[in-house]
Amino acid sequence: MIKLPPDPAALLVFRKALEKFVTFSEEEWRLFVQYVSTSSLKKKEHFAREGEIAKYIGFILTGSVRYYHIKDGEEITGYFSFDGELVSSYKSFLTRQPGTGYIQALEPATLLLISYHDLQDMLNHPLLAYKMERFGRLTAEYYLCCYEERISSFITQTPEERYQDLVSKEREILQRVPQHYIANFLGITPVSLSRIRKRLLFQPSS
Repeated sequence: MIKLPPDPAALLVFRKALEKFVTFSEEEWRLFVQYVSTSSLKKKEHFAREGEIAKYIGFILTGSVRYYHIKDGEEITGYFSFDGELVSSYKSFLTRQPGTGYIQALEPATLLLISYHDLQDMLNHPLLAYKMERFGRLTAEYYLCCYEERISSFITQTPEERYQDLVSKEREILQRVPQHYIANFLGITPVSLSRIRKRLLFQPSS
């Protein structure tokens, strides 16, 4: 990836999104943005690969990505991220161990990036250390909650219930993600997904 300085408009979007994790003073923000760069991914280009150590945590300005693993030659889709969301092979990013999965752009994507080494510099900076420690903790909690929700849905819900949950909470996925990836994400075949959609389409409304 080619890294470039971010433009002011992109940084404003980023600052607003970060408010759910941490709020910066003006002085802190001026220091923080010195560590932020921007880059882009072409459709199907990878942000992270199995066996590689994650170098960056990213913020998606525009576009979408898919998280997946490969088992016995088959791709298994685990998650999606869209505009305004963080993206990273976070365990690899934190532990400096090779990642176990892939992150691939579903659409052309523009990202803001913070490298691992720059994050360490900020954690050691007297004006940024507290905020970055808080950011790191809350980001870890965010990923943990996403993972727990995913596991819980496979234990407690049928494929049809998982699809209905997807429609109600993540409707953007249905508009921007190919159907075979959605089926894979739900743990069913595209044919089964088609049957579920038809059944719900003709289901009388209450």
